[in-house]
Amino acid sequence: MAKTNSGRFFEDYSIGQILTHAVPRTVSGGERALYHALYPARHALYSSDSFAQASGLPASPIDDLAAFHVVFGKTVPDVSLNAVANLGYAEGRWLLPVYPGDTLRSESEVIGLKQNSNGKTGVVYVRTRGLNQRDEVVMEYVRWVMVRKNNLDAPAPETVVPDLNKVVPVDQLAIPAGLDFSNYNFDLAGDPYRWGDYEVGEQIDHVDGVTIEEAEHMIATRLWQNTAKVHFDLTFRPDGRLIYGGHVISMARALSFNGLANAQMIVGLNGGAHANPCFAGTTIKAWTEVLDKADTDAPGVGAIRLRLVATKGGAPFELKDENGKYKPDVLLDLDYWALMPQ
Repeated sequence: MAKTNSGRFFEDYSIGQILTHAVPRTVSGGERALYHALYPARHALYSSDSFAQASGLPASPIDDLAAFHVVFGKTVPDVSLNAVANLGYAEGRWLLPVYPGDTLRSESEVIGLKQNSNGKTGVVYVRTRGLNQRDEVVMEYVRWVMVRKNNLDAPAPETVVPDLNKVVPVDQLAIPAGLDFSNYNFDLAGDPYRWGDYEVGEQIDHVDGVTIEEAEHMIATRLWQNTAKVHFDLTFRPDGRLIYGGHVISMARALSFNGLANAQMIVGLNGGAHANPCFAGTTIKAWTEVLDKADTDAPGVGAIRLRLVATKGGAPFELKDENGKYKPDVLLDLDYWALMPQ
């Protein structure tokens, strides 16, 4: 009897199936150090205990996207080991900060299935929750993945495509308990611009660029225990080893510091698409469009909805062509809510 795991294929999923993902992970300051080594991440709330404490938190949390990667990585052996591509995200919410010493685990529910017309692949929709050692949900999100079929003769399942919110409602955003930006130190944060300085429709070119290195991507993907074959095995994809989409997300978010240093915490993920594949040697640049703004009940804290676009160094503020397709230079189109001092 074979004891190795070849991963699930499209025909192995069913609606309502619960996937309990293996290997809980206790995070430490090491996650922060490695995250900041891999990306030019400089947001003050995730860099300094004293800054976080002055903002009403007990200590500096683990970076929101670092926590996301830990939760996401656990799902890969069960959801996307045989994936062709990760297609999109929706209804993402960061519900509790993650601190060094917390232990994270993940579980997912299959909420949608749709076989593709070629009969060789299908799209699997899952809702994933990340939980800590107290069984508190620290984050949740939906993603959909194109997965290979193993048995091409397996009958197509009934098509179920979930009806997902295009935007996480503001009243469903979780503001960390105690968060208070009323005495926010803009000098230490590195940027004078506050919530009121940004206008809906404003576009920001983040100017800087970073060239993706193969070695850094391999360290990152191993750090998050992401076992997807397309990220490791050069024989698995003819055009090369695919850079993990989360690596692109974190790089673009870090680049956005130049212009959005005070967009401190990501609390909602409205949508996202990995528009084109990324490979080593690609230079990533980023730009942002302000989509919306909202007040919150937390003192001095505003919510800002941002569209973050990562490109292969292409011209900023160009997203889709006249047919509505992403331009070939676009790598990532991410729509998220962040918290910012008012």
